[in-house]
Amino acid sequence: MRRLFMSKINKPALSLARLMRVMKKSGRENKIAVCVGTITNDTRIREFPKMKVCALRVTAAARERILHAGGEIITFDRLAILSPLGKNTVLIQGPRKGRTAVKHFGPAPGAPSSHTRPYTISKGRKFEKARGRRASRAYKK
Repeated sequence: MRRLFMSKINKPALSLARLMRVMKKSGRENKIAVCVGTITNDTRIREFPKMKVCALRVTAAARERILHAGGEIITFDRLAILSPLGKNTVLIQGPRKGRTAVKHFGPAPGAPSSHTRPYTISKGRKFEKARGRRASRAYKK
């Protein structure tokens, strides 16, 4: 219930590949996969197994693949009737840290062992890659 009221950033999309990987674990057969967010298609996977899925939104291509495999897509109001206490369900979410904006968070860019992406307009060889990194531009560490 709490996830239904979350912001869009906290309801990331879930690909069919991730859905398949999570539901493949032992003891999760014949359970309903519940995703508070969008389920998107993933062209990298060839065959999708039969499964029952509950989500806020499902893209057209993902819907086609789930139904073609013999699966079922249900809404949250239908899930409340089928499983009012949430039994035989697996709650899944997409990668929250998958957004591009998250790459800018962390220790300052340029700090030792920092992989944080700088906020820079120019991305050439002389910008954010020069001073302290090459001898021709002042010094090299």
